[in-house]
Parts: sequence; structure tokens; C-alpha cells
Amino acid sequence: MITILGTGRMGSAIARRLASGGFELTLWNRTREHATALGIGRVVDTPADGAAAADIVISSLTGPEALSSVYLDSGGALETTNRPLFIDMSTAGPDAIAALEPRITATGSRLIDVPILGGPTFVQAGQATLLAGGDQADIEEARPVLERLGTVRHVGAIGSAARLKLIANSMLGLVAAGAAELQAGGVNAGLDPEEVFWVLTRVVPNLEARHDGYVGSGQRPTLFALRDLRKDLALAGAMLGPDASILSLNARTRQLVEEAARDFPDEDISALVRRYRRGAVPATTSSAAGRVGATSGTQGS
Repeated sequence: MITILGTGRMGSAIARRLASGGFELTLWNRTREHATALGIGRVVDTPADGAAAADIVISSLTGPEALSSVYLDSGGALETTNRPLFIDMSTAGPDAIAALEPRITATGSRLIDVPILGGPTFVQAGQATLLAGGDQADIEEARPVLERLGTVRHVGAIGSAARLKLIANSMLGLVAAGAAELQAGGVNAGLDPEEVFWVLTRVVPNLEARHDGYVGSGQRPTLFALRDLRKDLALAGAMLGPDASILSLNARTRQLVEEAARDFPDEDISALVRRYRRGAVPATTSSAAGRVGATSGTQGS
């Protein structure tokens, strides 16, 4: 029995993929109707209910606050007397994993952190990349479940995968911002928008999935929301440190994403191009470059 805590875009994709492979599932989401609408498995009222009869509990949540709440609050997953293997697939950062891991081991359970590279469409096709941090034996126990979702790479001790996921999403931020600047700049220089985008995709093929965001009026559906990238870059900034002389590109990207997320938080990250189209990108200052965006969101909504 597998329980999934959080049925947002990623949690829902995980649930669908596992259900199609014949796994028996229990689902929990803070907004119960979102879990019920999937029409998969059994839906429960609390994380503790979900963990009570599970062999493996997967959490897919929006950030560190949600992770702490779902595991540690009243009715949280750690209230169960059952001892499942917990697999956190959230992008909550290494500090959240470091805080949670001793609380889990104190109950006799175990934790591995397995964030996912690739969006929900990759998960549903079984083509995601899963970074796994933790004890080798625990990862092997989870492997039959994880490999249903994609390729598993054991990257080190607990927390290592959480760190690498922030590196990956920082790179995504750099690419998204660079593509936005060059797309708008090329058009402003008199080039055909389609030809500019075609050149960009020769260098970064994965941009092709965001054609409508960079060239058209907007990406539908949203593949990765600006508010989520803002949260991830804030976590990455805390991990990497504030030295702007070394990490100025990351600091500048955080600033751009924070500003765009204030204007259109639920839009895809390709909406960064709008800031350049409007000529609204301010000059970088030492104070602005070091800013880290505030986080917000809901648990598995």
C-alpha cells in the first residue's frame, strides 16, 4: 500500500502513474475534493490516516512550511503508530529535510529525499529523473515504486538530492531568464519572433515546449509557475550564500523572477519575457541583487 500526501500537479501525476502500474493507493490533500476528483484509490481525512496502513508514504508538497505541517502538526503523518518508509518528493530544500529526518527516525521510521527532475508530463510517461538521497538499502526498497516514475540516481546521503534539486532549478531559472532576454531582444532588433525562438531551441531544445509562452500570448497550461520558481530560487539562494561577486547571475535571476511573480504568479516561467517586452527590467543594484523572494503557496493544492 502506497499513500500520497499532496495531490497538486506533481502529486496527481505521481498518483496516476502509479495507479496505472497496478499499485494500491491512498490519497490525502488539504483540499479533499482535489484528491477525490482523481478517482484513484482511497481518500482520507488526515496525513496520519494515510500513513496508518501504508508501506510507503510519498509526500509531494509546496515547500518547507507545508512539509513541516503535514508531518508534524496535529493529525500529521508522524502521529501514526505504523512505521512506513517515507519518501519526500517536494522541493523544500535541505534545511527542511535536515529538520524532518531526526523526527522521523525517532519514531522508528525512515526517510529518503527523492525530488523529481521533469514536469508532470514526464512523470506520467515514466520518463522523469529522480534524484535519491539517503541510505542505499532504503532506496533499493523503494526502487520498484520509483522506477515506475522514471530513472533513479542515488546521489548521496540524506539531503543531497534536495541540494541538487535546487541546483537544477537554479539552472532552469537562468535558462528561462536568458531565453526571455534574448527572445525580446532579438524581436526588438527587427528579427522574426519565430526565427529567434527557433535559434534558441537549437541551443536549448527543451524550450520548444514553451513556444506559446515566449512567442505567443502565453503558455497554457502552465508548466511551472513563477511563484514556484520564486520559492525554489529563494531556497537556493539561502543554500548557495549571498556572495553577489561570485553568484551575481543567480542573484539577478532571483530578482527578475521575484518581480515577475508579483505581477503574474500563476503564469508559466516563460512569462518572464513580458518584463522585457514592457521595458520594465530595472537596473541591478547591490541591494536588489541580493534580495530573496518571499514564499507562498498551499499544501498540495
